[in-house]
Amino acid sequence: MPDAAEVNHQGTLLAFDFGEKRIGVAVGEWVLRQAHPLTVIHGVANAERFAAIATLIGEWQPTGLVVGLPLALDGTAHEMTARATRFANQLRGRFGLAVAYADERLSSIEAEERLRESGFRAKKAKNTKTHLDAMAAQIILQGYFDQMAEPSPEIPSNVSF
Repeated sequence: MPDAAEVNHQGTLLAFDFGEKRIGVAVGEWVLRQAHPLTVIHGVANAERFAAIATLIGEWQPTGLVVGLPLALDGTAHEMTARATRFANQLRGRFGLAVAYADERLSSIEAEERLRESGFRAKKAKNTKTHLDAMAAQIILQGYFDQMAEPSPEIPSNVSF
């Protein structure tokens, strides 16, 4: 099975901001190293979630996937770290694509700030979380592209699973 170290540095990547209620999705191209928010997958049932992901994979034909790795501010793992890791393993197993991790610390806060700066009125919008989760996935993927341009490890060494 492909490993995170084997993520192809060509073609399209899909990135996921994993959550228990929603999964934000972003898309980006290696050539441009530019990420864009794509959609949000709703629902808590795995069958629904993975069917929606299968549709996106069929449409975008990614060469690899990126999953945001939730860590505490000090870099330590917590309960959601294990859940996101399990989600990444399921993606790898179901779709046979390489899956890399990207640090997602503060991505939701940055997404909120970007939406606010763009004039998005969160209190007046019905689908605030939809916009927020897709934007967070974009930030995760853009961070991954930026990180890959610099020589540094993908996951902090003090993270254990």
